[in-house]
Amino acid sequence: MGQAMALNLIKAGYTLRVYNRTAGRAEPLVALGAESVSRPSEAATKGNIVITMVTDDSALEDIVRSEGFMERLGRGGLHLSMSTVSPATSRQLADFHDEYGSHYVEAPVFGPPEAATARKLWICIAGSKEAKKRALPLLDAMGQGIFDFGERIGSALIVKICGNFISFTAMEAMMEACRMAQKNGINPSEMMEMLSRTMFTAPVYQNFGKLIAINAEQITLQGLPNSWIVVKDIGLFKERAVMAETEAPLANLLNDLISESPSP
Repeated sequence: MGQAMALNLIKAGYTLRVYNRTAGRAEPLVALGAESVSRPSEAATKGNIVITMVTDDSALEDIVRSEGFMERLGRGGLHLSMSTVSPATSRQLADFHDEYGSHYVEAPVFGPPEAATARKLWICIAGSKEAKKRALPLLDAMGQGIFDFGERIGSALIVKICGNFISFTAMEAMMEACRMAQKNGINPSEMMEMLSRTMFTAPVYQNFGKLIAINAEQITLQGLPNSWIVVKDIGLFKERAVMAETEAPLANLLNDLISESPSP
């Protein structure tokens, strides 16, 4: 995801310093003029903008709290965090930035790596008005639409977590429906072709529906590509539901299913 997003920033005319834990993955960016650095702090420069796209809360905190990162970003710097992490972590990091006089905007994205490559991401944002205004040109270079959820850090991430939860629920429903259809003599691919062109035209049905249909007998939530994302994000949804004191029986069920179902 990060590589595709960075490529679009280069195409838009931005000069980048890039850091990746696996340095070789930055080579396509270096070939187009980016400078590869060996530590996260070296990607930041005083008063400038740094973008992070990492796997989880721990990876994000490791970067922000790494030696020299906040000092190099400095007063007036902007951190655009585009990872899907806990809203609580995001708020803590926003407070940490305040201590250094820098700004923090959360901007989680909807869309697979292919959408990132095609500059078709949908981006949710939250943060101060001034910081978001400064980030907009970069976000425009990476996505097809931006949705502003106010100044309260955590708001955009709650929307992202809810969206992922709905997607995972749809995936489980498609898996069960395809297995039932196949057992009754219906071709799952033909069924999903019809349903994804009529009643259910969202990308989750059109894209994942095809994958699920051709693997109806074997596929489970745990067996999906990058299933760790499902585990992480269902956990984030459950965490927020508990904190908000709202019932989430379906989230509990999905968590049980992915915990119990064997990988194919």
